[in-house]
Amino acid sequence: MTDDRALTPDDEADLLAAEFVMGTLPLDERAAAAARIRTDAGFADRVTAWENHLADLNDAYVEVPAPDVMPQIEARLFPRAARARAAWFGWVAGALTAAGLAIAAMVFFAPHPPANAPLIATLGAEGSQLTFEARYDGASLIVARIAGPAAEPDRVHELWIIAPEAAPVSLGLLGDEPVSIPYPMPPAGWVLAVSLEPAGGSTTGAPTGPVLATGTVTDL
Repeated sequence: MTDDRALTPDDEADLLAAEFVMGTLPLDERAAAAARIRTDAGFADRVTAWENHLADLNDAYVEVPAPDVMPQIEARLFPRAARARAAWFGWVAGALTAAGLAIAAMVFFAPHPPANAPLIATLGAEGSQLTFEARYDGASLIVARIAGPAAEPDRVHELWIIAPEAAPVSLGLLGDEPVSIPYPMPPAGWVLAVSLEPAGGSTTGAPTGPVLATGTVTDL
C-alpha cells in the first residue's frame, strides 16, 4: 500500500533542510536555502536537527583525505563539458557517505574562517566604494565585503567565478558576514565578480543585474 498524500509545507521544509545538510541541492537552490536559514528561525532549527541526526553516523567511518575534484569543477565551467558535469553530479550523489555529509556540514557552517588566510583577489570598480576581498585558506574561498553599502532589502550580492573564455558560474550569495565557500584554489587569471540580484539570487544561471565589482585571481 502506498501513501499518495501530497507533501505539506512542513514536509517540504523538512525535506529541503535534509537535502541542504546532505549537500545534494543544486547550487542556486542551496544558495536560496542558505539565505532562508538567516531569516526563517523554524527552517534553521530543522537544518540543525538534521545536522545532529546525521552527525552520529560519522563514527562508523574513518576520516580520509578529501578527493581531488578540480577536474570536475573545471568541467562545470566550460559549456562543451555539460554532459561531463551531469555525470559528475550523479557520481557525487552516489558516492556521498555519512562521514562526508557531516564534514561538509561543518565546512559550510564555518562562521569565522582564519583571519590570516592569504589574499587572492580584491573586487571593486572605478568610482565605487563597494569593495570585497577574497582569501583562500587551503580548502575554501573566504569572501567578505570590506567597504561600501550592503545590498538593498529586496536585493542581494551574488558571487561569480569566470574562467577564461567561459560563462560565469555562481558561487553563492554574499551578506554582511564573511562567507566560506568550499572550493579549490582558482588558477591565477580567473575572475571573481559580484552582481546585484533579486532576493534569493539569480534564477537564470547567469548574472541578471549590474556587475558591481570584479577582481582577478592572483597567485598565493
